[in-house]
Amino acid sequence: MTHSAHHVLMLSSSRMGNEAYLTHARPMILAHLRDCRDVLFIPYAGVTLGWDDYVNKVQQALPEVRVQGIHTAADPVEAVTSASAIVVGGGNTFNLLHQLYENAVLQAIREKVAAGTPYIGWSAGSNICGQSIRTTNDMPIVEPRSFAALGFLPCQLNPHYTDYQPPNHNGETRDDRLYEFTALNPSTPVLAIREGSALLLSEHRLILKGSLSGFVFSGAQKQAIEPEQDLTEYLN
Repeated sequence: MTHSAHHVLMLSSSRMGNEAYLTHARPMILAHLRDCRDVLFIPYAGVTLGWDDYVNKVQQALPEVRVQGIHTAADPVEAVTSASAIVVGGGNTFNLLHQLYENAVLQAIREKVAAGTPYIGWSAGSNICGQSIRTTNDMPIVEPRSFAALGFLPCQLNPHYTDYQPPNHNGETRDDRLYEFTALNPSTPVLAIREGSALLLSEHRLILKGSLSGFVFSGAQKQAIEPEQDLTEYLN
């Protein structure tokens, strides 16, 4: 896939620290949308949060834009093809991808974004921008027909990345889990980004945004990436 027209903002999270919902992300979101003020919101990652409530939550956090939920459209595919911008929220990545397949909109989103329509995701909505959802942090509460995702990036994402290890916790760390993936998939890097940061794919370039470093896991290696670092090599 060529990345010529892609304009994709992949936020690690909807919150940073104890800030209010989308507060840290709002400047990045509005800048990414440029003059666009109508967005199609995909709430499919919401499980315990009802989709109407999810739309209202995003609308309140982004008063500058008009937010329409895809679930209210008579034809979800037509809603995607006519959208000015596509926004996908967080929640459970497995449910998100399951619903994208069930509503047959995955390919429509791929084509729409490849043609230059702005895309914004956070958490699960960012996770699906990679090759697959095999590096999500979520429980597989539902089985999508495939783990293959949007593929805007030919690598993997791990949003909400943390290297914190709770005292007396004997389960695998996030690094352990990511090394398991790269051990079995040594040629597929994983871009791990901390809460408050984002990956921006635009104008043929991939850049880490925000004030926090992240990491690239590849094979048995873990390499730091810094804010504003050019990561375009991971598009190949």
